Amino acid sequence: MTEPTQPADLNAIDTRVFPPTARRGNECRELKIGEIRATDLTAQFGSPLYVIDEGAARAKAREVFTALTSEAERIGTSATVYYAGKAFLCVEVAAWMAEEGLAIDVASGGELSVALAAGVKPEMIGFHGNNKSVSEIDRAVAAGVGTIIIDSEIEIERVAQAAAAHGRVQRVRLRVNSGVHASTHDFLATSHEDQKFGQPLAAAPRLASLVLAHASLDFVGLHCHIGSQIFATEGFRESAKRLLSVYPELAKLAGRDIPELNLGGGFGIAYTPDQAADAPEVSRIARELADIVAESCAAAGVPVPKLAFEPGRAIIGQSGVTLYTVGTTKTVQLAGSDAAADPADQGFSERLYVSVDGGMSDNARPALYGADYHVRIANRVSAADAALVRVVGKHCESGDIVVQRDLLPGDVRPGDTLAVATTGAYCWSLASNYNYVPRPPVVAVTDGRARLIVHGETEAELLAKSVTGAADWAPTPRS
Repeated sequence: MTEPTQPADLNAIDTRVFPPTARRGNECRELKIGEIRATDLTAQFGSPLYVIDEGAARAKAREVFTALTSEAERIGTSATVYYAGKAFLCVEVAAWMAEEGLAIDVASGGELSVALAAGVKPEMIGFHGNNKSVSEIDRAVAAGVGTIIIDSEIEIERVAQAAAAHGRVQRVRLRVNSGVHASTHDFLATSHEDQKFGQPLAAAPRLASLVLAHASLDFVGLHCHIGSQIFATEGFRESAKRLLSVYPELAKLAGRDIPELNLGGGFGIAYTPDQAADAPEVSRIARELADIVAESCAAAGVPVPKLAFEPGRAIIGQSGVTLYTVGTTKTVQLAGSDAAADPADQGFSERLYVSVDGGMSDNARPALYGADYHVRIANRVSAADAALVRVVGKHCESGDIVVQRDLLPGDVRPGDTLAVATTGAYCWSLASNYNYVPRPPVVAVTDGRARLIVHGETEAELLAKSVTGAADWAPTPRS
């Protein structure tokens, strides 16, 4: 087996996956985010630690909002851009997004509570979910939520009853499956016919007629989500064509034009430098989507509706970095056949396992989806030769992997601080207490200042949830 080759710079901070403010300090050579050393952050707030670059998050929100709304204006309409609460939501972040002009997409009563606590105007909230409880629907209607997305026939009656009870006319969209789905991991594709979200497109006229029969409901259009981590617009083209082909029939049922269309989103981002060249530019995506809608409307013979988009992780993903502390390292020899199994590993005779103080409890995506991430040593630079590394967590699972494959200086050692890029989306929100590990805090950084925006947990808090000595309960006898 050939000797490992040395990459150009194992210490380089690639701002295609790290936040734009991330860099090595000129003198300390440590990683800085928002002008703060990574080790200063862990010293103050602990490790592991989620770090969100507030400036980067806001800038990306503005970029996406401006691109989509300006392109909608170009084709003679307007657009609402939703921030995906499920990607990462706390009161501070919800407030940032609202201040940048975005609406908030929630999918539970808890997310609704966060958005309202952040001062988000209720009319700027969309409520998703395939199993909204009756109480959640009632809360949403009572709060004045702008749009509820109807996911099943059962929900039509539930939303109508809640709206009537509160003396409101509730705006609703129907979530349908266009039969188009993005080329992505099976668990991420959300527009197959055989899946839990939405209704078949062929059922849209019947369901719309049921909605239109209720005076307490305002049917504003269709919603379709074709997947997540999408890098191209071909799927949107076909989906828009299919969705808008139904609008003439829906307009006939309603006795008016259907005013809105939510095309979903799920725009892809780069998690590793290798993916950076393929990650779509938001301006290009926005331009192509606007053209797709205009062309599809012309083909269907319907006016261009107001548009809505849900860009997803594209807004918050790159602004996040997770900091870990190395606990142990060990080297595993690779047999020739093992190394050849992954062409990227060829040239290495061994793999260095680097264990950190977190893992699948703070980033479940590698275990769930086989997702990969990019890592760098944060507390120092090194001239050591490259080592093929796998960053793993501390949990009792062989699949507890944080970074499947990357190259680091071979002298990475216990006590080093590691920075894993692009962890702003679906890391904190999917976190767990597996092995009774407390969830880490979240810190926002900007212009040399850091502040806590989500408290971390302690072992004492987890232990306090265990109940001892409580009185027994028995059900009341029933005849």
